[in-house]
Amino acid sequence: MAKRILIIDDEDDIREVAQLTLEEVGGFEVLTAESGSEGIIKAETEQPDAILLDVMMPEMDGITTFKQLQANSLTSNIPVILLTAKVQASDQRRFAELGITGMVPKPFDPMTLTDQVAEVLGWQY
Repeated sequence: MAKRILIIDDEDDIREVAQLTLEEVGGFEVLTAESGSEGIIKAETEQPDAILLDVMMPEMDGITTFKQLQANSLTSNIPVILLTAKVQASDQRRFAELGITGMVPKPFDPMTLTDQVAEVLGWQY
């Protein structure tokens, strides 16, 4: 059965490119959400195998979303990969201390996105 990934990002074009790439290249089943609050609800109901989470979003940012996912017993075990332009060492350390599984820098290369996600999660595809 295909692994399921939830993409939480407020930008339509990024969601679409990431979804297309992960489905076509990786054979993953991809769900999407436009906001942190929508993403939390989808994570609870759909129980994806992993979450790709944008850091910079209006209303609820990625870090706040991540903390709420971690505080929820239904979603606390789902690995989270951040999609972020914040790739400095200090940011990476802070994200690791929070318990974030990994990071994919933005803008990402659609041709390598599936490899990056699979590598961080230790998945074969």
